[in-house]
Amino acid sequence: MDIEAIPLERFGWSPVFAERFLPFVAEGLQAGRVARDHQHIYRVYTSRGEVLARVAGRLRHQAAGNAEYPAVGDWVALKPVDRERRAVIQAIVPRTTCVTRKVAGDTTAAQVVAANIDTIFLTQGLDGDYNLRRLERYLMLAHESGASPVVVLNKSDLCDDLAARVIEVQQVAPGVPVHVTSATRQEGFEAIAEYLQPGRTVALLGSSGVGKSTLINRLLGADLLPTREVRAADSRGRHTTTNRELILLPSGALVVDTPGLRELQLWEVAGSIEGAFPEIEALAAGCHFRDCRHDTEPRCAVRTAASDGRLAPGRLENYLKLRRESDYLAERQDQAAQAARKQRWRIIHKAARNFTPRE
Repeated sequence: MDIEAIPLERFGWSPVFAERFLPFVAEGLQAGRVARDHQHIYRVYTSRGEVLARVAGRLRHQAAGNAEYPAVGDWVALKPVDRERRAVIQAIVPRTTCVTRKVAGDTTAAQVVAANIDTIFLTQGLDGDYNLRRLERYLMLAHESGASPVVVLNKSDLCDDLAARVIEVQQVAPGVPVHVTSATRQEGFEAIAEYLQPGRTVALLGSSGVGKSTLINRLLGADLLPTREVRAADSRGRHTTTNRELILLPSGALVVDTPGLRELQLWEVAGSIEGAFPEIEALAAGCHFRDCRHDTEPRCAVRTAASDGRLAPGRLENYLKLRRESDYLAERQDQAAQAARKQRWRIIHKAARNFTPRE
């Protein structure tokens, strides 16, 4: 018996993706959206329901790193499913947005956290987790992704001065909406409901213990995701979400639950600094040197503003720190690219030496 087709719009399909999928229609492929990735075995939403999928050998061979494999939120082109409801991913549909960070540790490689996200809820707890410098890094991650950032300050029931905290966040995130919630008291959810429209996709990013899973449970209207208490001594959380997952909400929106990011190393820093520090970029127009880096150059308008109180010194310190990180990362990426090119040429030369022409 045929299964009634589910409109792909339920999973975030739009005319933009329909246009980008046109080349795959001629190949007889079907569209699906990655809901979960477990070591490159994917759970995918399709018009015929959920299927398990693996990556085709050709696509796996072409992928140079994890960033080129499908990620949660990706639309993919699938070979028609077999009777066991398994499919093969032949290609990734070009993404509209992409949340990318550097992989943890010393390896110079990118990791896609989620793809095709409309809004990112940058979530912080109003307890020991509260950290403006960390929030600046999350804002940069959001700006470089192409998605719209929204700051969600959770655990308002644990804060004695909400107004002061909101003002502090607005100062480091000018122009970014800031909302206050309490998942335990189920307060503040009316304000964030406007972002959860049918077909829209929201990702929750934050460190462990900020209450992301609890927030999603409140949006689901049921305790479907596991939660754990944070340590009382330092408000540090323990991972309850271990895999990224695209979840369908009763409102018709979709939300990506992500594991807490204990280490947030940015991947493309330079292009997102301007978006995260707009007041510094505005002040820079008054610097004597056009290429002023606001570090040691004379007649720097930015440092002058920091010294006379018009710019918070902490903002400038973090800006300079991220600039240095950007320079270091760019150097590492260039070295990694050179090493990859040399390795490719070694393979080509070895193949050429071993080639025996046919008689």
